[in-house]
Amino acid sequence: MRLLLDTHALIWWLAGDEALSLRAREAIQDEGNSVAVSAASAMEVATKFRIGKLAKAELLAQDFESIIAGQGFVELAISVHHARLAGEMNIAQKDPFDRLLIAQAQAEGMVLISNEVLFDSFAVQRLW
Repeated sequence: MRLLLDTHALIWWLAGDEALSLRAREAIQDEGNSVAVSAASAMEVATKFRIGKLAKAELLAQDFESIIAGQGFVELAISVHHARLAGEMNIAQKDPFDRLLIAQAQAEGMVLISNEVLFDSFAVQRLW
């Protein structure tokens, strides 16, 4: 299975936080699955750390690439196609990070690891 981590799922995974569901944790640990992290999550972490909304994420904000690589996760770049799909979505969801993750999961046929029930209405497969 090809998985795409929502930003909160990534943070909870790295912190060993029990807020990450057992089902999500098992899917991430399964060596048969490929786990990707979006460039949108890198931007979200850096932005939210800078403005004080993720004060505990300093190390992740400063060394995102190395931490992701150290976990064996694949970086998922934002393509023009992803950006166009996110911008074209006729949905009420205004969060640009969420819109990009939804578009990437749709375009790449990936399962989105997220607790965001709202994502279920966007033709994306979600695992939690």
